[in-house]
Amino acid sequence: MSTVLTEAERAEDAALTRAAQRGEVAALARLLERHRPGMRAVALSVLGPGPDADDVMQEAALVALRRIGDVRDPAAVGPWLRMVVRNAGRAVLREARRTEPVADVPVPTVAPGSVTPEQVLDRHALRDWIWEAVEGLSPALRLPFVLRYFSLRLTSYQQIARACAIPVGTVRSRLSQARAQLARTLRATADDAHEETRARTGASWAEARETLAAAERGEFARVVADRYARDVVLRAGGEVLGGRALLLAGMDGDLAAGVRQRPVHVIAGRSLVVWEMDLVNPSDAPDHCPPGVAWIMTLDQGRVDSLTLCHTPRPRSDGAAANDEPHV
Repeated sequence: MSTVLTEAERAEDAALTRAAQRGEVAALARLLERHRPGMRAVALSVLGPGPDADDVMQEAALVALRRIGDVRDPAAVGPWLRMVVRNAGRAVLREARRTEPVADVPVPTVAPGSVTPEQVLDRHALRDWIWEAVEGLSPALRLPFVLRYFSLRLTSYQQIARACAIPVGTVRSRLSQARAQLARTLRATADDAHEETRARTGASWAEARETLAAAERGEFARVVADRYARDVVLRAGGEVLGGRALLLAGMDGDLAAGVRQRPVHVIAGRSLVVWEMDLVNPSDAPDHCPPGVAWIMTLDQGRVDSLTLCHTPRPRSDGAAANDEPHV
């Protein structure tokens, strides 16, 4: 999903990118926070709501940390970050389809004179912050993390498993824990540097709750009239389903069926907002709706002009995902 930035926003992106490339971690953290709604929207479009989308967001932050110097057009860092998320999401899908026996994967040896992970880290513009963050990991998490993200040759799960003498499943678990810890550290830096993002996210949480409460009072039409464009477009699965009338009918239909929504995660940018919801079905119809839905909203002058719904499907008995009709 693309976002259109003003010239002033592009100029600010360019300034932050150049600062990050000089080694200012706060600038990189601010970039990630500025573009997190768009990045999250891409992750949801590729993987749907769930832990895989969270992992991909953390992975993208680390890729940005390592490769911000590769950005050739600093003003276009937003599309670059979304591309990183898209590629990471596709890698997750490929990995899920692939089976690769550990015993059949050779572990390359490091040739004399090769650059070591320590040397890679030392040459990085953000090396002081990276080293401090890496040192904050437990020894069990630190080695797999350094091999995965800073080694030149021992980067696959199978190779790391051999190097650390642990099962592949343990490698995945430890990398996930390390990514989450590093992502939290990076976001804490952003929180310190950018109070505006935190305030905007808090306001969006309140708006999500108010929207659902108004819908239960029968006032969803008023909310849509106040906050949505007259020609708002409703999308699902990459297709346009309709407009305002379908949006209202969908919400009314779910409420009449006893379905309720509960916000569990909110991301708020200036032009893109993502609300992730749990769907709570009535006890007499537990399969009425999928378990969750993400509202991906683009804004034009503060009003929602496009709403894309992305559902968490129910698993089928044959292991395939159910092809559910979209709900609001």
